[in-house]
Amino acid sequence: MITEVSAVNFRQNLGEMLNQVQYRSDSIVINKDGKPVAVLVDAELFARIRRMRERFDALSSRIAEAYADVPVEQGMAEIDAAVARERQPRKRQPRKRRS
Repeated sequence: MITEVSAVNFRQNLGEMLNQVQYRSDSIVINKDGKPVAVLVDAELFARIRRMRERFDALSSRIAEAYADVPVEQGMAEIDAAVARERQPRKRQPRKRRS
């Protein structure tokens, strides 16, 4: 479950909210002046997020290196073409009849 609280409420109820996160795997969104500024999540989820971010950063670096010599206009044209291809409706293959 995700709960939203104000920063003041969070400060006043820190112990209870830590228990919610630790024992129920809840997440707490902390708002300041009505805007989200932080999220309290359990340590296991944070570790997974960190690993995903590291993999994403590594993949982004590999892609950037692979396209380092490609002019921006050409790269954007390739991306636009790939997106357009993927958005085209796919034709369904007719099902084969069993005899």
